[in-house]
Amino acid sequence: GILIIVHELLRSLLEQIISSVFQFTNMSRGLFLCLRVRDARLRQRFSLRQCARFCNSEPDIKRFIAENTEIVRGRNLTPEISLRLFTAKCRFWTERPELWPFPEPFWAIYWPGGQALARYLLNNPEVSAGKRVLDLGCGCGASAIAAKLSGAAHVVANDIDPIAVIATQMNCELNGLEPLPCVTENMIGSEPENWDLILLGDMFYDETLADGLHNWLNTCIRIHRTQILIGDPGRAQFESHSIKRLLHEHAQFELPDSVKEENYGLTSSTVWCYRPD
Repeated sequence: GILIIVHELLRSLLEQIISSVFQFTNMSRGLFLCLRVRDARLRQRFSLRQCARFCNSEPDIKRFIAENTEIVRGRNLTPEISLRLFTAKCRFWTERPELWPFPEPFWAIYWPGGQALARYLLNNPEVSAGKRVLDLGCGCGASAIAAKLSGAAHVVANDIDPIAVIATQMNCELNGLEPLPCVTENMIGSEPENWDLILLGDMFYDETLADGLHNWLNTCIRIHRTQILIGDPGRAQFESHSIKRLLHEHAQFELPDSVKEENYGLTSSTVWCYRPD
């Protein structure tokens, strides 16, 4: 009799665990691709050669993006801006990640650091008005779009993923803007151009990348006195990095509930100004 009771208790517990995992997985679907593709073997599958096999031209890529994303306006910090993003209505919300034909789709998520940056620019148009602005690691292009909507004289969106560049240009058109100039070269460590303002949203997710950014941003400030704005929701890699001592808080925004859920409980996102002196 005791064995039967124990067996039933264990079976009930197992069912509860499976149910909890299933619920957590469903809640996290919006990020599952970005997390899984960090595996090196999957990165090889998501090479640009495979991308070329599936989509042979820019119109093909645009069509694929349009068919596999949803136009989102709201449910984030910048309801004024429309973006093509992954949502529960999209095929790849639940599709096997190895079927995704492109490199990591970071551009399909509106990350909280970028949301804070875009919100800050829209709230304070004088920050970017009339200036030459670089959105480094632009992703979906929201910060670049916010800068342009706020009156920036010249905005360039930069991302090493060519699909992100195409998505950014599509998002520009969604917001009544001409497609912004975009570049796909890795600008970190390059000879800095004369930017008035550089925007970095959610770029401090890797320690090695953070170290390279630190050195390059120092060079930009030393040569051109560039203003640097960083958006980050308080990730561990950012909070523990030595660059944190050189930052001055400009604004903090509480994240909407849906954004909190998608980002594993992060509750707010902050805009920092980088001043090494």
